[in-house]
Amino acid sequence: MAVTAAGTPYVESSDLLANYPGVSLALANHIDTIGKVLQVVSTTKTDTFSATSTTFTDVTGLSATITPTKTSNTIIVTVSIPYGHSANNNLMFTVRDASNNVLLSPASSGSRLSAFMAGIVNSVDTLRVASFTFRHAPSTTSAFTYKVSCATTGGTLFVNRSSTDSDNISYGRGVATVTLMEISA
Repeated sequence: MAVTAAGTPYVESSDLLANYPGVSLALANHIDTIGKVLQVVSTTKTDTFSATSTTFTDVTGLSATITPTKTSNTIIVTVSIPYGHSANNNLMFTVRDASNNVLLSPASSGSRLSAFMAGIVNSVDTLRVASFTFRHAPSTTSAFTYKVSCATTGGTLFVNRSSTDSDNISYGRGVATVTLMEISA
């Protein structure tokens, strides 16, 4: 399948009609694009980050922006974050838009923070990985930003490193990623 500069699919020849007998070229073109990955955008964060806030703070350099080609298309968001913590405290990660709206919230969070991943650290020298995937429908053809944010109930939350970060074989470092895939409706 070919794609125009605007990102919309088109058929270069009538060969596609053989796959969908009895339909028009326009309909065959549409059928052939349903559920396809139209574009992929990815961000990789290789440096470290730390936060001590009890409210969500953006992880510097861990966001990605995509411009959907149609308002009916959806975005598959995949996040992977290596993390560590300085104390035995709760921590949370979430994904927000450019206006700081949390993109997926529990039905009734009350005073709790709405998080994709929440946990407690019980070993401060361990590097762990938080990973989550979700489907989002931004309903726009304007640029849409997905940014990873974090919070902790105490101590320091680290991204891409454990609490102890000595330069020796006992302590590792990680790489955090955000990947966006536009899926046709």
